[in-house]
Amino acid sequence: MTNSRKVTLIGTGLMGFPMSQNLLRAGHDVTVWNRSIARAEPLSRDGAKVAASASGAVAGAEFIITMLSDGFASGALIGDPDMQAALAPGAIWIDMSSAKPEHAREQAALLTGLGFGHLDAPVSGGTKGAEAASLAIMVGGDAATFAAAKDVFTAMGRPVHVGPSGSGQLAKLANQTIVAVTISAVAEAMLLAEQGGADPAAVRAALKGGFADSVILQQHGERMSTRNFDPGGLTKFQVKDLNNTLDEAASLGLSLPATENVRDRFQHFIDAMDGGERDHSGLYLELRARNGLPV
Repeated sequence: MTNSRKVTLIGTGLMGFPMSQNLLRAGHDVTVWNRSIARAEPLSRDGAKVAASASGAVAGAEFIITMLSDGFASGALIGDPDMQAALAPGAIWIDMSSAKPEHAREQAALLTGLGFGHLDAPVSGGTKGAEAASLAIMVGGDAATFAAAKDVFTAMGRPVHVGPSGSGQLAKLANQTIVAVTISAVAEAMLLAEQGGADPAAVRAALKGGFADSVILQQHGERMSTRNFDPGGLTKFQVKDLNNTLDEAASLGLSLPATENVRDRFQHFIDAMDGGERDHSGLYLELRARNGLPV
């Protein structure tokens, strides 16, 4: 059991809910808040305190975790004077949302200027990783602040300090670029196997352990073959991350052609096929439609 810390988690959605449960299992004193309170209330059965307001949730907390839609959402909370006034001395704010690196740097500058800590710590692993406490956690910020938060992070997954403020978000953009392009490649491989008459499950088994193997091949390849596109990672969030990647690349004078192409395809899946709320492995459906096959 880890040392018990007072932790507030804001944003109990698909990811935040199981992350809160794992913090509780690790023995931490957890308070939760969600804009739609009904999504937070079931956590009271696991031992969480459910706050009535965001400022009430952070009062007295050593660590505040935000797991929200983007950096604008977390930034609005961090910039709220009522929230700042409610923070305990020395509190550390951990933004685990996926955001732009510039948002992380802005938030860090604001909070450190007020005497608080800040870490940008986006995650990879989807809902399965959140439930299993096996998330890959990419952390940017001060090394000493990271060390102080280690017990909190390890309750949810495997944290790695990757550099100064903004570096966690930069690592997440790199992760999402690899995920998106690999989903596209896996979709093409699964479609090729199916249309050619091979058993897709057997193909995945044959490739296991080889250079082409990956979590995406095994998990998302199975989703594609079984047509299970219930969301683990939402397509609309994948597009948001790819747009952030391309914005960051542009600021560095870089062209990322594969990323741009797959972003456009995901956007088409959202706009023309109503895929925004489906799992990002649903890009397979966009590929079928592109080939004139039934979806």
